[in-house]
Amino acid sequence: MTGDPRVRRLIRYGGDFSGYRPVRADGSYLFDASGTPVLDFTSGQLSAILGHSHPEIVAAISAGAATLDHLYSGMLSEPVIALAERLTALTPAPLDRAMFLSTGAESNEAALRLARLVTGRYEVVAFAQSWHGVTGGAAASTYAFGRQGYGPQGVGTIAIPAPDLLRGPFRTTTGYDWQAELDYAFALVDRQSTGSLAAFIAEPILSTGGMLDLPVGYLAALSAHCRARGMLLILDEAQTGMGRTGTMFAFERDGVVPDILTLSKTLGAGLPLAAVVTSAAIEQDAYERGYLFYTTHVSDPLPATVGLKVIEIIVRDALVERAAVAGRWLADGLRELMASNECVGDVRGRGLLLGMEIVKDRDTMAPDHERGARITTRCLELGLSMNIVQRTGLGGVFRIAPPLTISDEELERGLAILTEAIATTH
Repeated sequence: MTGDPRVRRLIRYGGDFSGYRPVRADGSYLFDASGTPVLDFTSGQLSAILGHSHPEIVAAISAGAATLDHLYSGMLSEPVIALAERLTALTPAPLDRAMFLSTGAESNEAALRLARLVTGRYEVVAFAQSWHGVTGGAAASTYAFGRQGYGPQGVGTIAIPAPDLLRGPFRTTTGYDWQAELDYAFALVDRQSTGSLAAFIAEPILSTGGMLDLPVGYLAALSAHCRARGMLLILDEAQTGMGRTGTMFAFERDGVVPDILTLSKTLGAGLPLAAVVTSAAIEQDAYERGYLFYTTHVSDPLPATVGLKVIEIIVRDALVERAAVAGRWLADGLRELMASNECVGDVRGRGLLLGMEIVKDRDTMAPDHERGARITTRCLELGLSMNIVQRTGLGGVFRIAPPLTISDEELERGLAILTEAIATTH
């Protein structure tokens, strides 16, 4: 709880509130009432992919609010139709049908209902380190944390381990045998299943799970397991989509196309916009079966206007390529930091979505969450906003996700602050 007594009027919803109080944000920086700049290395909630208060986004919001902001959900507007056309022009075939909602959890709910309806089955498999949201079906397939104390989750939810190259049990003297782990996990799924497997929902990089990047080849193997069982593959690209990993969508690296794709955070660049994208065949089947996912803000025109502008800027300004180049530079800098600091146990990720893990020592790789928290505090004191994963059992895993619009100078400043914070924190 912060020192402001008014904060007592708020319901606490996820740990302690930060004592830092921004009053405005611009580009890659946050500012408090004193005007002191703080470099934002997490793009807000890993969402503000174009930085804060991007002038073209501000103009789009102003124009949209002045003309058409909200409609009856059964009415369509030009921004919604145009966004569906523009987004599905970016997604590979056969992903050519879209619907637009407000949040990532909501898009995952819609995707799970879609999968269950068209398969006629109900069981959903997810990673044991996953985070897909805290509503209904999304929460039932969220295993990173937050499951205790809320009673039974949805029926038919099954978890398998995600490949953890540092600590997973399938490490060998020559590397990590993720294929054996995946095959073994699906053998256990088959034993648990009642014969009603509907879908697997996965993040290409498990962010809340500790920034675990699925190895090259893993998605293809996962897709093959799904096809063999008649399951649909849902990929949740809330954080990895729209260029952040150096490709427009993270799954493109692996040459795998999901049956259903969900997008959120980065699609709205910090504004509440989410999408479900699937094939014409699945959409037609769902429609004939009476698919229902009706919300107050489905197909709202104002968020769609923002989404159109986000896509325009990402494509026009070549920000996918920028994420790849800047991400390689930043990853190299973090690895140099790792080479000179025993407490940095690993650097992983893709593009401008990177993880840096703080450990007690590299011999045991014992997690050091406490030091990670101290480094976070020190970074903020020095003018850098960092985010550390709070999942029990993890060390101080920093999620590093600056805006794709960040400059080289700002990247250098952030790395310099992080270097100083580590050096002065024990």
